[in-house]
Amino acid sequence: MKPTHDPVKPPHRAAPRRTRTLLAAGLAALLLAGTGCSSKADSSKSGGEGAGGIKTGPGVTDKTIRLGALTDLTGPYATLGKSIVQAQQMWADEVNADGGICDRRVEIVVKDHGYDVQKAVTAYADLSSDVVALPQVIGSPVMAALLDDIERDKVLTFPQAWAASLLGKESVQVLGTTYDVDMIAAVDYLTRTKKVAKGDTIGHVYFEGDYGANALEGSQWAAKKAGLKVAGQKIKATDTDLSAQVSALRKEGVKAILISAGPAQTASLVGVAASRGLKVPVVSSAPGYAPQLMKTPAAPALAALLHVVSAAPAVSSELPGVRDMVAAYQKKYRGSLLDAGVLSGYNAARIMGDDLRKACEKGSLAREDVVAAHRAQSAVDVGLGTAQNFSDKARPASTETYVLKPDAKAVGAVVNEEDAHTAPGVKEYLESRG
Repeated sequence: MKPTHDPVKPPHRAAPRRTRTLLAAGLAALLLAGTGCSSKADSSKSGGEGAGGIKTGPGVTDKTIRLGALTDLTGPYATLGKSIVQAQQMWADEVNADGGICDRRVEIVVKDHGYDVQKAVTAYADLSSDVVALPQVIGSPVMAALLDDIERDKVLTFPQAWAASLLGKESVQVLGTTYDVDMIAAVDYLTRTKKVAKGDTIGHVYFEGDYGANALEGSQWAAKKAGLKVAGQKIKATDTDLSAQVSALRKEGVKAILISAGPAQTASLVGVAASRGLKVPVVSSAPGYAPQLMKTPAAPALAALLHVVSAAPAVSSELPGVRDMVAAYQKKYRGSLLDAGVLSGYNAARIMGDDLRKACEKGSLAREDVVAAHRAQSAVDVGLGTAQNFSDKARPASTETYVLKPDAKAVGAVVNEEDAHTAPGVKEYLESRG
């Protein structure tokens, strides 16, 4: 939906004054629309035996299972946050209509941090004593601030962030691929489709922080293997006019550009590059694309030049599970945007539900037992993409990626260009990291 600034993980002649003004206005509208700490107490300790002889703990009573969401409803990823919240509430409503989990009703407590780390820290302190797990936490910087507390409290957490720095934690599960794996797949796509050749230079525009740094690790590793040079351009989340970066990459003679940033930055990069005659392929991580972009002046350039590497299929996919989810979402939230956040949020909720059921089957909904139930699974497929392995906390849950293409007429304004597969080199790269 996958940075220090993230997000949903996707995806470049001086521009005439009018073109740049239109782009800036469109991007400003998009941004406005929304695209060391401790909790109050050590609440990881389990409680006693509850209804049905089930061991319980924080967030679980005889009648309810409380989950938490630390989301962004008022900051730069407000649109993403809304999609994830609604998708997960839809899942909870479906579960409760079917009798709940472990004879208990599922409740999701939502806290908006507005992509402000300190607000997120405060929200976690308020929330953590009374939830069993977190199926949604938006933001790499937020996760970095909460990581120690989450591990101490043994709260199973699914971040909406995909930096490799989040691997290796027992209670934290990065769903799908990490940013470095995505960029290895992006370089493979460019070489395999002969969009670049050995000796070429490719650009990589990336956010400062964990998101961009991890993505750059992947692109540099893959480029070295392919005999390519990487011209990097680091940007901030507040940078929404990438004219200077386009000029720099043009001087470098790049044959393609990777981008690991947000939707506004992707639109600026592609729109400005195209207007200046730098019509080269651009490949984005999933957080760099949103359907709203196809309503901006950059839409024609995006349709022509942009490709998106994603661990999840397009929401327009014909996979039965995705099709059913889309139909249900459109019925429940008429008129709401259908984007990658919907799929990402629903997928996370479905997996969390399976974890809770398996923990119940073993007689305990205590936090540490929910984490253990999750880590015991090595081939989880809920019908919304590829199978995932949760048994090795040091590795991404999946190494398979799709390539998507913007399409204004499709559901979610994106379609599958290539089916999921593991790019050559990914396994070697992961082994080299230990």
